[in-house]
Amino acid sequence: MANGETKIVLSSTLTCPSCGHVETETMPTDACQWFYECRSCKTVLKPLEGDCCVYCSYATVPCPPIQEGKSCGT
Repeated sequence: MANGETKIVLSSTLTCPSCGHVETETMPTDACQWFYECRSCKTVLKPLEGDCCVYCSYATVPCPPIQEGKSCGT
């Protein structure tokens, strides 16, 4: 890795706002994920207003394009 190059984190932990279930997932690098179904309560998560994807709204690490300082999913 060259100096100044950012290492992209692909693993992020989502927390369901409905039931509190926590699940670690691998984020896609080629697209934003606009929907995610909670494995516990089956609630379908959608991005909060102003966020590009479910990872930016409900997870510990934002999506790869946001980590790189780029725009995502618009």
